[in-house]
Amino acid sequence: MAKVIKAPHPLSDGISIFLAGSIEMGSADNWQSRVEKGLAKLDVVIFNPRRDDWDSSWVQSKSNPQFRQQVEWELAAMEKASLIAMYFDPATKAPISLLELGLFARTGKMIVCCPEGFWRKGNVDIVCERYSIEQAGSLDELISRVVVTVRDEKNNGLQINS
Repeated sequence: MAKVIKAPHPLSDGISIFLAGSIEMGSADNWQSRVEKGLAKLDVVIFNPRRDDWDSSWVQSKSNPQFRQQVEWELAAMEKASLIAMYFDPATKAPISLLELGLFARTGKMIVCCPEGFWRKGNVDIVCERYSIEQAGSLDELISRVVVTVRDEKNNGLQINS
């Protein structure tokens, strides 16, 4: 069964999936809960950056300890993750997710879903094509591709990108 770790809790070992993508300071659709449910039967750790105690009034400054803790947790979790599942909600701008796509595009451990209607879909598609990042056409397809990737890697006795 999947174990979900939310920011800012300590990260753990094992095959892990980071849920990257649209949050918009907590105002975006909580797509992460759908992914958690879709991956619930896998023996994996899910790193979910959408924290339960997020306060959108926190100043986004490196001198703000709560904000810094969140950003540091996300970076550490993406670095540690076996796989990064990224979703761009068409109703959002997701500038931090675009930054994260750029940071991790060359890692070989991403699956991206950028549906029609996302304001920078063309940019995302080109980055994914250039760096051979697997793309899913919908959130359900993203979940399915993560499940298949994890099962394939486990059947081969490998750790994803280990």
